Amino acid sequence: MLETALLEDGQGKPLLSGKLNDSREWSAVNAFCNRTYMPLSTRPLTRGMDPNATMRMLKIGRITFSRFCFGTPTRADDFDPTSGNIIVVNTLRGTVRHPLLGNDAFDSRPGDSYVVDCSRTDYWNIADGHDLQLNLTIPHKLMEETAARWYGFVPGDDLWKKRLVFGVGHSAWLSLLDYATRSLDARHDAVPNPLIERRIEETICLELLRNWADSAGMHLESGARSAAPYYVREAERLMTEHAAEALSILEIAERIGVSARSLSEGFKRFRGQTPHAYHTRQRLRSLRDALLCAAPGETVTSIARARGFINLGVLAAAYRKQFDESPAETLRNRPTLL
Repeated sequence: MLETALLEDGQGKPLLSGKLNDSREWSAVNAFCNRTYMPLSTRPLTRGMDPNATMRMLKIGRITFSRFCFGTPTRADDFDPTSGNIIVVNTLRGTVRHPLLGNDAFDSRPGDSYVVDCSRTDYWNIADGHDLQLNLTIPHKLMEETAARWYGFVPGDDLWKKRLVFGVGHSAWLSLLDYATRSLDARHDAVPNPLIERRIEETICLELLRNWADSAGMHLESGARSAAPYYVREAERLMTEHAAEALSILEIAERIGVSARSLSEGFKRFRGQTPHAYHTRQRLRSLRDALLCAAPGETVTSIARARGFINLGVLAAAYRKQFDESPAETLRNRPTLL
């Protein structure tokens, strides 16, 4: 499993042809690490040793996949927390040592997966030089969006600060990654169509969240969502089901029989965010769905206006912040029906 990840597409055709895929120069290796993961420090365990690195990188949605090894025993540390990134290390060959709780460490072996949120806790690793990994770099905010969408709340640092191993052996998680990498198409710059990209991104984040929480002993389904009062959950339902409408927070509060102030306080207490922030995210997702399914001749303006968006400049900024692309890019790159 994953033997040909980022080497071949689902049809067996070579991926990333013409790209720099290996190097014996530390400058090239460090530049790749800084670009693919985040700014960090590396040093060979044997002074003066040159790398023999494998470096392949490709994005599916907002998730960066990389096939990587230093090719010599190396320590990496000082991962920059301001990058806001989570790293998932899936060991394909050799061993890599990672920190766990306190002073404990774990040597991951083929089939093991390890997750760390570098925006919330420090991280280092030591590769044995015979290792090979398929790594994922995932923005922390993307995981927060996934948690809020599926579970109705954003977990706190009691989850994000846990560095742990999950999916040991030939797990369903690795099967999911295998599917994701086989969806790539060398004929179209190695990227699947936007709808498949979005589904892969969503499924990977949800499966990672589930594995992370299970390994940390947390139960997201019975967490803050079930503890929230009825009026908060009912407001979430209305915001989701009527996302294409330009309902105000006051209108939503009136429909469920509470004051706007009570609704705001309930969201802040049980969801860690304002009802406006939640509502905006749902409306933007509804807009994105409409853009991806737009008929020929429809424009961003016509689709946005129909959903009550007035200030297109503010809309474009919020949309890019949530999806890392503009509404026009989503519309332009939507799949076309033959």
